[in-house]
Amino acid sequence: MTATTSANHPYSPAYRAGDHVYVSGALSVDVDYQPVPGRDEALDAAVARMSDRLSTAGATLSDVVKLTYFVTDLSLREEANRQFERLFAVPRPARTFLEVSALPYGATVEIDAIAVTTDHS
Repeated sequence: MTATTSANHPYSPAYRAGDHVYVSGALSVDVDYQPVPGRDEALDAAVARMSDRLSTAGATLSDVVKLTYFVTDLSLREEANRQFERLFAVPRPARTFLEVSALPYGATVEIDAIAVTTDHS
């Protein structure tokens, strides 16, 4: 098992266990932890952070088998559906979409992921 760590986090942003990679929630914030404004922009920012975390454990979006979206506004579902269709080929990964009352740093979106890959780089 391999964890990718950062001095800024008390947890592993991505953790490899065999062929599985578990990605901690990636928020829709910029590099200064400021919330990204805009609906599509916030969704894309969370996916970009999640993709970066995947790459630290040798995985990519094409390896993702399950995503969980946490949003502060359930009406983001339509934008998230369009994003999902744009990012993933059929068959698409499983997905859970949940509304929460708040997210850290004022973010409006957080996405975590599970990926399966045989690339152990």
